[in-house]
Amino acid sequence: MRHARPHILPAAALALAGLGLLAGCTAMQPATTTGGKAPTGLKVTSSAFADNTPIPAEHAGVGDCGGKNISMPVAWHNLPAKAKSVAVLLSDPDGAAGLGVSHWVAYNIAAERGQLKAGEAQPGADFTLGPNVAGAAAYRGMCPPVGDHPHHYVLTVVASDLAPGALPAGLSRDALLAALKGHALGGQSVVGLYSR
Repeated sequence: MRHARPHILPAAALALAGLGLLAGCTAMQPATTTGGKAPTGLKVTSSAFADNTPIPAEHAGVGDCGGKNISMPVAWHNLPAKAKSVAVLLSDPDGAAGLGVSHWVAYNIAAERGQLKAGEAQPGADFTLGPNVAGAAAYRGMCPPVGDHPHHYVLTVVASDLAPGALPAGLSRDALLAALKGHALGGQSVVGLYSR
């Protein structure tokens, strides 16, 4: 009797799948157009930088990190119809020797706001800040090792059907993603670069 060989994915496919997970993707959508029209659906932008371009230093950490620790602006457009709130995540998949670093966890944000302005991630904001890599409920500016190639900072917005305030305080990135399972309606990211 002949045994079926297990199906093995090529290394390149596995690497791409891993990058999708690190970027917080909820689903792979083909980038197609119909009749010359642009793709529709959730779009995420930052007025501080364009996709795959350097992030201004003011959004980096203070001191030797080269910045002022000002949370970056982020805007979202074309949310799914049933979206009531969004979560904003900033991570560095290149950090911690490739294990990733969570710089910003913000949630319970009313979907209709449409944006967070630069510097809005402060205590007393009308949304919830979760713990960053250092355990503080705050924005933590970029601070890659000196001499590293530019790190990729993935700024992700996840739309959900949960009302603002539905999730408890203190959720880390992983705990937030777990809490959003079954409630997430879509997500998109913009990627910026930073080195020192």
